Amino acid sequence: MVNLGHNPDVILCTKLIKGFFNSKRVDKAVKVMGILEKYGEPDIFAYNAFISGLCKVNRIDSANEVLSSMRARGFAPDIVTYNIMIGSLCKRGKLNVALKMLDQLVEDKCQPTVVTYTILIEAMILQGGIGEAMKLFDEMLFKGLKPDMYTYNTIMRGMCREGLMDEAFEFVRSLPSKNCKPDVISYNILLRALLNQGKWDDGEKLMIEMFSKDCEPNVVTYSILIGALCRDGEMDEAVNLFKVMIDVGLSPDTYTYDPLISSLCKEGQLDLAIEFLDYMISSGCFPDIVNYNTVLYALCKNGNTNEALEVFGKLEENGCPPDVSTYNTMISALWNNGDRNRALRLVSEMISFGIDPDEITYNSLISCMCRDGMVDWAIELLGDMKSSEILPTVVTYNIVLLGLCKVHRIDDGIGMLEEMVKEGCKPNETTYVLLIEGIGFAGWRAEATELAYTLYKKNVVSYQSLKRLNRIFPILNVNGGLRRTNFKR
Repeated sequence: MVNLGHNPDVILCTKLIKGFFNSKRVDKAVKVMGILEKYGEPDIFAYNAFISGLCKVNRIDSANEVLSSMRARGFAPDIVTYNIMIGSLCKRGKLNVALKMLDQLVEDKCQPTVVTYTILIEAMILQGGIGEAMKLFDEMLFKGLKPDMYTYNTIMRGMCREGLMDEAFEFVRSLPSKNCKPDVISYNILLRALLNQGKWDDGEKLMIEMFSKDCEPNVVTYSILIGALCRDGEMDEAVNLFKVMIDVGLSPDTYTYDPLISSLCKEGQLDLAIEFLDYMISSGCFPDIVNYNTVLYALCKNGNTNEALEVFGKLEENGCPPDVSTYNTMISALWNNGDRNRALRLVSEMISFGIDPDEITYNSLISCMCRDGMVDWAIELLGDMKSSEILPTVVTYNIVLLGLCKVHRIDDGIGMLEEMVKEGCKPNETTYVLLIEGIGFAGWRAEATELAYTLYKKNVVSYQSLKRLNRIFPILNVNGGLRRTNFKR
């Protein structure tokens, strides 16, 4: 269009910018903005859409450059621009920078709104605590801004987060005097906090108060109650409440199903958990990968690998592609079931789909290999782990050390300990206990016991570990210094 001599339309370009950002095609959005700036007349709405998109893809520096570009072209940022920037900074934990931007906002003769302060209050609760957040709230009131229910609910959530239940209740009951009526979100915040503390009686009183104020429970209210019942092992009550929820015309969402499916799996009621999964799909609420991962893990743990493979095979057609946790579960299950080749094929499949192995993937495979005596493969995989910039933890090194000790490769085990320290990974008590056991089982029982006692004196190995090691390798006297009586108090 531009090459044919047409000027780009700002409304069309703004829609294109939003669409490209929504479809993660950032380069295209940048190109559209470049065309608009060069051949058209961008407005504040176009700039705000562009800055918002850059913030969403975590390109804050680029957003700041656009802000400068705006000013250079004679456009003053408006409150929407600043709220976008402040919100993005707060989400990334950069509260101090966001507060400086609030100062900049005022310098630019732009008035902050309730939204501006609510964003900052929410971030301050997380990073500075409710006390500091209330200072921002007071500043907001001083400026003559009237809080809305979102602001009030944010403050209540902060109070509950810090266990200030009395203050939260006092705050919510003061709202009518501020010409504000608590809504269902207010009651849900309080209910969740009470039930998290196991205060069912207080929760029941709150529900009675909620009904007396003509505030009807919503899906979140029921989900909170069902989640708390599941956590407390009251599965029959949870299922009954689920039925009540449907009877009153509310449609459960994934947050309702999550605790039910998870708890049923933990209790071994896999058939019922899968029934819930099927009902979930038939009622139009599609399970997320968390639901599927819960069921797959339970099936694999109970030895139902074939059934798990059936569910795994249908994930794509159910619109829920597997994630790294799904693959981790299936890879371990297949290996433990003796199907190594299929497990390794799944690793290749995962990588080909652009899903990078995580620490759990590597630790799981390394553990499987060590357990089956494939220690050299495990060491090679440890090298791959480092190459992929996933730092092995003490757990990873302990797994390999255990594998080396099991095949009596003590020199290699000591070498692994040296490598671990060299890489900046601090050994823990388990590391040393594994090495002591390896030395003992390799035939050097006296040396193992002496090392155990030396490490005990240096507070590296605990008294309980020392007693256990002495039961495994009972030595009456080592170099005249260590006797069995040393292990008795």
